Amino acid sequence: MSDKKVIVVTGASDGIGAAAARKLHADGHTVAVVGRSAEKTRAVAAELGADSFVADFTRFDDVERLAAELRAAYPRIDVLANNAGGVFGTRTKTVDGFEKTFQVNHLAPFLLTRLLLDRLIASRASVLQTSSTVRFSKEIHLDDLDHDRDYDPVHAYGASKLENILFTTELHRRHHAEGLSAACFYPGNIETNFASDTTSPIMRTVRFLGTRPVIGRVLLSTPEQGADQIVWLAESTPGRDWRPGAYYYKRKDVRPKNSQAADPGLARRLWERSEELLGGRLPATS
Repeated sequence: MSDKKVIVVTGASDGIGAAAARKLHADGHTVAVVGRSAEKTRAVAAELGADSFVADFTRFDDVERLAAELRAAYPRIDVLANNAGGVFGTRTKTVDGFEKTFQVNHLAPFLLTRLLLDRLIASRASVLQTSSTVRFSKEIHLDDLDHDRDYDPVHAYGASKLENILFTTELHRRHHAEGLSAACFYPGNIETNFASDTTSPIMRTVRFLGTRPVIGRVLLSTPEQGADQIVWLAESTPGRDWRPGAYYYKRKDVRPKNSQAADPGLARRLWERSEELLGGRLPATS
């Protein structure tokens, strides 16, 4: 295994994030456990004897505070695993004025990464994005990222996961020459509390079937199996063990099954649009 690293895992209070934190800690790494629920986040951190950081990604103020706390705690950060995310129900806007799925799954991790970018570059870090299969995702439209025209929970989620892939592509293009490595991955369908708040009939059906012992074992993987992607990418060496800028499934470099995912021009424009939406919250340099 590689040298011990400082690894930040968001969405680490439950599911694959918690499973990844446990395995990375067991392997001897310094793990920062980041989550929305103070109780659950601190419980996982206490179990590991690790640092805990609480942040609600529906609030950009929380993301800014989290970045400041991480910078103060760690002179170097070797891996940032942007794993927090969710599928939600009725369309709602956050206190910052954005559709909740778009903010939690894309804008908040984009902001966190940008606020830590100089520290990540100095550390020659890896930035990992938990994405999904985008086979059934509809197109994203840069003039309607908040889904004012066509909201439904599954479409909003699929769009945000496509945005994660595009973010990885553009992060790689802009900063790989400076030593930063980026990758995104699909962890598979996981047996967790993910999507517990959704009103989507499709997602509710999948969750229900997942509770059936025999069907669940066929449809869903365990959190530990899903976390394997985070652990493998975090512990291995970019450029030798995996290709920076790529999308992975089951440790394999695969092509996302969505034509927009392979559009570098769209990746650049999404980055620029995200900067516009975040305005003065970003550092002065790109």
